[in-house]
Amino acid sequence: MSMLLKSVKRLLPNEEMETCDVWIDQGKVKRIGKNLSFDADQVVDGKNNLLLPGFIDVHIHLREPGGEYKETILTGTQAAARGGFTTVCAMPNTNPVPDSPLNVKMLLDKIKEDAVIRVLPYASITKQLGGKELTSIQEIAQMDDVFAFTDDGVGIQTADFMLRAMQEAAACGKPIVAHCEDNSIVYGGVVHDGAVSERLQLPGIPSLSESVQIARDVLLAEATGCHYHVCHVSTKESVRVIRDAKKAGINVTAEVTPHHLLLNEESILEDNANYKMNPPLRSREDQKALLDGLLDGTIDFIATDHAPHTEAEKASGFLDAPFGIVGLETAFSLLYSTLVKQKKITLNQLVDWLTVKPASVFNLPYGRFAEGEVADLTLVNITRNSKIDKHTFYSKGKNTPFHHWEVTGVPVLTIAEGKIVYEECQHD
Repeated sequence: MSMLLKSVKRLLPNEEMETCDVWIDQGKVKRIGKNLSFDADQVVDGKNNLLLPGFIDVHIHLREPGGEYKETILTGTQAAARGGFTTVCAMPNTNPVPDSPLNVKMLLDKIKEDAVIRVLPYASITKQLGGKELTSIQEIAQMDDVFAFTDDGVGIQTADFMLRAMQEAAACGKPIVAHCEDNSIVYGGVVHDGAVSERLQLPGIPSLSESVQIARDVLLAEATGCHYHVCHVSTKESVRVIRDAKKAGINVTAEVTPHHLLLNEESILEDNANYKMNPPLRSREDQKALLDGLLDGTIDFIATDHAPHTEAEKASGFLDAPFGIVGLETAFSLLYSTLVKQKKITLNQLVDWLTVKPASVFNLPYGRFAEGEVADLTLVNITRNSKIDKHTFYSKGKNTPFHHWEVTGVPVLTIAEGKIVYEECQHD
């Protein structure tokens, strides 16, 4: 299958754009140039929209198996494709948990059957995500597409378990990816422990519950030589610990979510659980520290933590609703509108944080738009204004705090391995 993309723009390192054509054949970008003419199976008019590398999200929840009423591999990857993502990494909080070679194989088979884009699954660090017995890390690590281990959703509570997990992961060259939360100092919290928790009379989650576990883990990573990756950093203290660890030469990397960059606790005006996520929206000072950390390289890239739930679950309020919001279909538009258009970051920086940086951190051969590379590409109309409407989401999850936000910049075509996996429809 061959494809010729005509009249697209590509982004240059100096933020300028140039018009070009792109020849794709056998799933690879073969030629980039002007006025290309090939006998292609498919010719696509790019309409002078911006062609970018396909986005990579190393932190999403697809819910299947076991939670298909919230999301499936099919609906989740369709949502990802609509958002411009061509590679996603699925967290292991499913039923069954991918904690054995058999369960991992079942998951890989289902991904192969239903996914419309590339899905790389995590395996769990502990059996049943229970924190009491390590999985067969070295055996699972030999399986195709399992690129890292995590118990995301729950922190590893004891240093002993994390130490042993890092030792085994380091021995087979796999990263340990951590949701950092010390349960002994969470105190049943549902929002950040701050002004909003006081105003709404809701139990708060202290910042220390995150940063203290990161501080423990970076020392364990230093002792074992393991690549240690921190999920969804949310506090200024966490940024400081990670910055100091990197200066000390420890192999630690980190991610931040769009919602922690764009919102803070003051965004919560009432008991609306579409603003309930874990870690919670923190203070304005924390929000600033996250952007500063991204800009200075302390935080390596952006990941959505796409976490779909039903509207009925989210309607039960902060005390009873599950944590999490969806993010795959809104990430680029929100970040482009709020950070690039406001000149807080450059477009090149945003693209790097969604493509080449996550690929580099996890040694993935994706995230680049160049001759010879895999044809994972996203065509974006960066001038179109639109309004986020959760009712049009491809995801089963409609749980977003960004409903009705005005944004600029919309992915209109997504290509994965040389095949169109999303094309904007009239109703989008």
